[in-house]
Amino acid sequence: MLQTIGTAAAVFAGTNVDDIIILTVLFLTSRAGGVPRPWQIVVGQYAGITALVAVSAAAALGLAVVPDRWVGLLGLVPFGMGAWGLVKAWKARRAGKDGDDGDAGDDGSSRVASGVLSIAGVTVANGADNISVYTPMFRTIGPVSSVVTVVVFAVLVAVWCAAASWLGSHRKVIALVERTGAWLVPVVFMVIGAVIAAESIFR
Repeated sequence: MLQTIGTAAAVFAGTNVDDIIILTVLFLTSRAGGVPRPWQIVVGQYAGITALVAVSAAAALGLAVVPDRWVGLLGLVPFGMGAWGLVKAWKARRAGKDGDDGDAGDDGSSRVASGVLSIAGVTVANGADNISVYTPMFRTIGPVSSVVTVVVFAVLVAVWCAAASWLGSHRKVIALVERTGAWLVPVVFMVIGAVIAAESIFR
């Protein structure tokens, strides 16, 4: 049992290190502009990880999954969200609504990931390659160990969210996001999307 827990923790940590970056950015924008709300970040993260685990479990049972070469296309999700955020920020600035009116929901950063579904989508896109790790694991460890692994994953999602919330609580960084989040956050999402796609292409 302890070995299963340790292995599950190591697998989760190894495949979700980059998730800390995304979660930290989301908590920063939440504190700077009020969107997305913290509970939406947590629920979206859980929904995304649940989807990845479900697909991996299905693949372990021999059901059809998306071919590895197409996984990189999911990078278009955060890339597109980032591009859309830049467009919105540019339009808001052109219209004279670049934040001076104090409406936090009007800035471009809040539109990058503003709800549970969009956050879940980014989580799935960023962790799509995790399926290639989770699938053989679920195929070999058996049903009881699989349940234990899922429980460990659920606990570590909470740990990841707590860590990202702490990292995103520094006042100087929040102030920076308040000033530059309309373009900085969308650019971060576009870079994440481009990296996901590039890793798939050059794998």
